[in-house]
Amino acid sequence: MDNLNEIAQELIKFEREHDMNDNQVAFGSYLSVERIHDIKSGNSTATDEEAELIERFMQSNNSSND
Repeated sequence: MDNLNEIAQELIKFEREHDMNDNQVAFGSYLSVERIHDIKSGNSTATDEEAELIERFMQSNNSSND
């Protein structure tokens, strides 16, 4: 996992901690499941806009679980 970019690592950790799958993350972040797969696998990097959507989704889920 060392070669994955930071957003991919955060996303993988987030899914594990919150028992979520790619479909749930895609729906909540308004990205396609295919894009989530590509980002997590390291096949492509997230654009700034995609990274912001993913970060916003993860933050909203972290704050609702506090």
